[in-house]
Amino acid sequence: MKIAKKKKTNPNTLATNRKAFHEYVIETTYEAGIELKGTEVKSIRNGSVNIKEAFCSIEDGEIFIEGMHVSPYEQGNRFNEDPLRKRKLLMHKKEIRKLEQARDREGYTIIPLNVHLSRGRVKISIAEAKGKKLHDKREAIKKRDIDRNISRYVDR
Repeated sequence: MKIAKKKKTNPNTLATNRKAFHEYVIETTYEAGIELKGTEVKSIRNGSVNIKEAFCSIEDGEIFIEGMHVSPYEQGNRFNEDPLRKRKLLMHKKEIRKLEQARDREGYTIIPLNVHLSRGRVKISIAEAKGKKLHDKREAIKKRDIDRNISRYVDR
């Protein structure tokens, strides 16, 4: 009997958007800081963050993440913020301009990929991504199944 191999994950990764790799073709990735308030950092460090439905928007040369759910910190009482509030991302103007140009192209969007710790600070990886068509998703599923079957036969 074979033992399943565990996927290697970075211990500093707090949340991932697995749906993003199925729904989109990832073009370019960027790392950004997040402007957090009050007890949000403690809550995120506990892993109480969800970015499945999150997306990024650009307004007046600033980039924001919307739909990112940060659960209220249990010991935070009155200092807790709204879990779904719009949060500002911290990036260089040059990078924001590149993302804005990408967003304006047909079929492109800006999505978060993961939330992680970098040198003790909460960071988010965002990507310039193009939406996949239905036939592209089916191809990806078929390729993944074929690769899985090949690896089973090779491991025997």
